[in-house]
Amino acid sequence: MRALLALLALLPAAAGAAAGDYAPVKPGVALQFPRDTGSHPQFKNEWWYITGWLKAQDGSELGMQITFFRNRPRVAEDVASRFAAQQLLFAHAALSDAKSSRLLHDQRSARAGFGLAEAREGRTEVLIEDWSLKADGGAYAAEVAAREFRYSLRFEPTQAPLLQGERGFSRKGPLAGQASYYYSQPHLAVRGSVIVGGAERAVSGEAWLDHEWSSEPLPEGAVGWDWVGLNLEGGGALMAFRMRGADGASFWAGGSIRGGDGRVRALKPSEVRFVARRSWRSPRTGAEYPVSMRVEAGPLAVEVEPLMDDQELDARASTGTVYWEGAVRAKGEKAAGRGYLEMTGYWKPLKL
Repeated sequence: MRALLALLALLPAAAGAAAGDYAPVKPGVALQFPRDTGSHPQFKNEWWYITGWLKAQDGSELGMQITFFRNRPRVAEDVASRFAAQQLLFAHAALSDAKSSRLLHDQRSARAGFGLAEAREGRTEVLIEDWSLKADGGAYAAEVAAREFRYSLRFEPTQAPLLQGERGFSRKGPLAGQASYYYSQPHLAVRGSVIVGGAERAVSGEAWLDHEWSSEPLPEGAVGWDWVGLNLEGGGALMAFRMRGADGASFWAGGSIRGGDGRVRALKPSEVRFVARRSWRSPRTGAEYPVSMRVEAGPLAVEVEPLMDDQELDARASTGTVYWEGAVRAKGEKAAGRGYLEMTGYWKPLKL
């Protein structure tokens, strides 16, 4: 579960446009690779999301996040002009540096076209000017030239894609149509460089990729969600999410566990719980986030702690919202690992 459904729900749509005007998400559709690593422009929303932990040669640890969003606004689709905004692209990037306790982040947005912003079908290739995420052989290459930092990273898969939900059909609410197509690639091996303040550091580490597309808005009554993706020690992986109502309680949840032996268990809504242990209040927005969580997911329970508390992303300049997305460590009796925690709807309820 990722931020796009809510972030892009804030964008204007064509008069009378509804979910039925877009391609629907249906159960039983087999995802095909590498075809489905590319763009699906007939659907309303889509994103490619890479988060991970990097380690520099001096031993310092960094959290990294690179995200590309695509949105089909259903405006000007019958206009022949190349300037018609038939597909919109957005990108976020962030660097969490615990040594300096700083979160560096930047964002981009553009209409697709003119070779400056594209999301290709059939293979992963998304770009906005000098920001890009592209398939490179069997791996991915990312280039991000942000205002305060620069990424040049390569991500090598070490495992097969993890199909979320029912073989890639991921329910997001009680109604059958409230769903997305969703797969992950845990345990990506990362190598490359990070430049901050003019100083270049060689880095290596491990990352997690999410690719998800849908035409449905969030379920009615949803104000936000919590999501966690963890690369577990021993080669396992855990993804868990919950949708929150106005009272803060969960009204839908899900996720998956893949063991080190490759066996996958899909999690039922009743098997997932997020329990706040400690909160942090943003000095900029006043939003309060439960940055320390106990996550219960079927047979596993882990205590999640942030690399640093202040990992709030202010994306009002592009997608109009504020959310918390940060590197976390996780430890439990049966599992331990590292990954990312995302929390939306704490600044303001998401308006659908």
